[in-house]
Amino acid sequence: MQRLTLSVDDDLAEALDRHAKERLYSSRSEALRDLLRELQSRQRLSATEADGKGYCVATLTYVYDHQTRNLGGRLTEEQHRHHDLHVATLHVHLDHDACLEVSVLRGPGKAVQALADDTISQRGVRHGKLHIVPAEKVAARHSHGGGPHDHFHA
Repeated sequence: MQRLTLSVDDDLAEALDRHAKERLYSSRSEALRDLLRELQSRQRLSATEADGKGYCVATLTYVYDHQTRNLGGRLTEEQHRHHDLHVATLHVHLDHDACLEVSVLRGPGKAVQALADDTISQRGVRHGKLHIVPAEKVAARHSHGGGPHDHFHA
């Protein structure tokens, strides 16, 4: 581990302290390390997307008005159309009109981002957020009780 000395404006120091306090970090160093890890992950995903190898796991969270004409059906149809990206979806009824869905996704970063953009831009979707975590797609061969087989791990 390397020790770095960093000089920042008072405003940036206060922002870092607020961030550390809000997220319950034990020190400025741990808060800054976490911010740098996030930056590194985004850079890694961007670099691998540029050469066509950008793979990720992600969560897509959105709230929508289920009363909007056929929105629930359109969202479900979109999930089926992109079944290769969808791992699982949690559906929660928030009240009489609003539903929350959390979809776990995995696949090429560009395809995951496009699916999220298509979902969030639907009329009747009120809030949406995609959280992407860069990952490596690794081929594996081992047994899960039914004999050896090939599949991928993220």
